[in-house]
Amino acid sequence: MTVVVRALFHPSLLAHLAHRCYAAAEEGTGTMAWWRRTKEPEATPADRGMPLIRLEGITKIFKGDADEETRALADVTLDIDRGEYIAVAGPSGCGKSTFLSVLALLDSPTSGRYWLNGRSVSSLSPAERARARSVEVGLIFQSFNLIGDMSVFENVEYPLTLRSVSPAERRDRAMAALERVGLTARARQRPGQLSGGHQQLVAIARAIAGRPPILLADEPTGNLDSKSGDALMQMLAELHADGATVCLATHNPNYIAKAQRQIYLFDGRVVPQPVG
Repeated sequence: MTVVVRALFHPSLLAHLAHRCYAAAEEGTGTMAWWRRTKEPEATPADRGMPLIRLEGITKIFKGDADEETRALADVTLDIDRGEYIAVAGPSGCGKSTFLSVLALLDSPTSGRYWLNGRSVSSLSPAERARARSVEVGLIFQSFNLIGDMSVFENVEYPLTLRSVSPAERRDRAMAALERVGLTARARQRPGQLSGGHQQLVAIARAIAGRPPILLADEPTGNLDSKSGDALMQMLAELHADGATVCLATHNPNYIAKAQRQIYLFDGRVVPQPVG
């Protein structure tokens, strides 16, 4: 599903985000100390011999009017190991967003098998899928999906309440994440009072507040200029350096080249080289 984001970052916000990210990189080891210091241990894999993510023959078909079918993914087979930094690339409509949605347990494949952390996803109950999605995966998508009746702070904190994190720990995590993206001064405001750029920063803070071992980012820099995009990519690099597995969907050739490994999609299939 394609989501169009119309709002762009204000120039002052871009400079502020860049300053925050680059300043953090210059402190100490350059990694996100607050993430490393308090993050929770990862779930114990059901099969220690398997990679973090394994897909075998994953196919996703969407049906439209008059039973018209759109094959978004076709026989995708691949592994992603713990601690990898993956770039998923390909032309618009190649299946990148669907691929990330399947990884995030937001969508189920039409056929094929998916193992997450050594567990077969098809064998998980709805409650187990929801918990895996909440605890093990952080999402940075172009859509904000903020709750309008909640404050900025509450939007960042809310997913932590679903994980039985103590109130004091929730507050510390939420405020640390907001500070990381430079939004502590707006913690009491509601999403409707923010620009589109600020709302995107809230969504990023919400994703990183949970210290997820897997971070999925779908074109997170698609509507940003080069300076703010580079600042966000610096943040992802810091998270990866501190142990997170990062899977980034992007069109930017510079960001693709910086990843440890590239996965190229075309018409829903994995191809050895970029097409188009």
